Parts: sequence; C-alpha cells; structure tokens
Amino acid sequence: MSHSIAFAGFRHPHIHGLWARAKDHPDSNIVGAWENDPDTRKELEAAGEVTLTHDSFETMLAESDCTIVAIGDTYARRGALAIAALQAGKHLISDKPLCISLDELGEIERLAREKNLSVGCQLDLREAGSIRKLQQVIQSGTIGKVCTITSTGQHPLRYGVRAAWYFEPGQHGGTINDIGVHVFDFAPWLTGSSWKSILAARAWNAKAVEAPHFNDCAQFLATLEDGTSCFADLSYLAPNAIGFELPQYWRVTVHGTKGMAETAYNSPIVTVVTDEDSAPQELPALSDTPAGYLQDFIDEIGGTPSATGLSTASVLATSRKSLEVQALADQS
Repeated sequence: MSHSIAFAGFRHPHIHGLWARAKDHPDSNIVGAWENDPDTRKELEAAGEVTLTHDSFETMLAESDCTIVAIGDTYARRGALAIAALQAGKHLISDKPLCISLDELGEIERLAREKNLSVGCQLDLREAGSIRKLQQVIQSGTIGKVCTITSTGQHPLRYGVRAAWYFEPGQHGGTINDIGVHVFDFAPWLTGSSWKSILAARAWNAKAVEAPHFNDCAQFLATLEDGTSCFADLSYLAPNAIGFELPQYWRVTVHGTKGMAETAYNSPIVTVVTDEDSAPQELPALSDTPAGYLQDFIDEIGGTPSATGLSTASVLATSRKSLEVQALADQS
C-alpha cells in the first residue's frame, strides 16, 4: 500500500531525517513540501535536497492529494498545523515534540480518535542499537527487577549556531518537552511498566544568559507503576564543540535487584555487572533499526500495528506526560 506524504515546515533539522526515510521507503511517495519562513526557503533551495511545491499550507493540503502530513516547523507552530491536517482527514507524523500545549494535544487526541487517524512521532532514541541491547538485558532478567533508571540527556546549547527561533519567546515550549519526551517514551519501553507519579520537576536558566527567559536546564524525578524510580537531567549543558559526540550523550544507567546495566547513545557496548561478577561484562550493541518510527506508523495505518513499536496511543500518551511534567517545572 503506497502512502502519499506532504511535508509542512523544515525549521528543525530532524525533519530531514524523516524526509530521507520517506524518500527511500518503498511504500511512501513524497507529493508536497511547504515552508513558510523566507530564509529557510532560500536555504532549502540552495541545498537542493528539498523541492518546495506550494506557497501555502492550505493549498498543499487541498491540492497535493496527500494521505499523510509530516511536520517539522518550529515547536510553537506544530500544534496548529497538526490540528489542521487531522481536520482535513490526513494521518499525521511529526518531529518531536508534537506540540507545546495541553489544549492543542487534547484537540489532536480528539480528532485522531473521531476520524480514526494515526499519529506518529520521530521518537528514535529506542532505535539505537545500544539502547535496544539495554532493553534486551533488562527484559532477560539479568539484573533482576529494575529499581532505578538514571538518564543524562544533556545537549549542547550552541547559542548563535542553533536555530535562532529556539530562543524567541513562545517558540520553544520547554526543555523537558523538547528533550525529556524521549525519556517518557523509552522508560516504559525498557521496563514494560507505565508512568505512575511525577515527584518533582525543575527548569531554570543557567548557560543561555543571552536569553534569560529560556530555561536551558531541566530535571525531573518520577516513578513507574512497578515502583521504578526515574531521574533525568535534560539540560543544554553539554560542551558546545563536541556536544552530540560525547560518550555521555544520552547515557542511561539502570540498577536492579541483581545488578546494573549502562550504555549511551554513541556506545558500541552495554556494560553489565551482576552481583556475582568480579569484573564488568561488555556486551556488543545490537544493530540500529533504520525503519523504526516510520515503519511503525505505516504499519499501523495499514492495519498491522507492531506489538512492541510506537503507536498512536503511545505517542499521544508520551506527549501528554511530557507536557504535564513541563507544566509542573514551569510552575516551580
């Protein structure tokens, strides 16, 4: 079954990853591309990777004959675009975060349910071979019952290099909703247990002194239904130059009743130490799953949803939890 995809917005580079996957996928066909921002349009035209087809989002919805809309605009603009796409009867897939307000999310949930439409998201951290191997170790029972998960998802701030809209008031929507959404996705996936309680959340400005309203640091503490305690540091404090290549980038440490396991996004191994071990075990990471979130989304639309992958229900639940914790941090 072939799916026709129209792209709305290219303000975040993540959307180019979805473009590449859609371009290469045998069951998808890109039929439209629109960008509102003049400077971004010029950049896209100069790069030559994306061919823009329409001058307005409304025209693209009406004329492209798409069945799916993919969204990569600024965070603050995504909710309205998503709602318009669903109102037009289109399935929706978006870069994360899906939107920045609970009101927008509520309308997205309502429309997806009433019109029987699928909602996908670029929650790709679980596709990394190292994180997949970590899940395998946990599910095998090697480290016993999981007790704690500690995630350090620090990103480089790169003020002046990162897209300027990040630091414009009202455009970003919060560091927990931006980065922490991955934790709200992968912790239940790692353990098989859903979220229960949010105990504490904080967001504050530290490094981004040029934009004092921008809370570039964030942390939260929460529990899963099985009693697992989860702590995450999601701050924009990684050193700028090396940033995403740090060994600590998305480090995830899991302690259980029989041992511990640890890996990171860039790691070729998962380190495991059980109560009986006198030295750490270094287990090779699995291969990445490049189809990932797009394949899960297409499978669900086709009526054969993955039993273990992303789904409309999981994407919406993850988005809701992320926004709720962001709201708690903003209040604090």
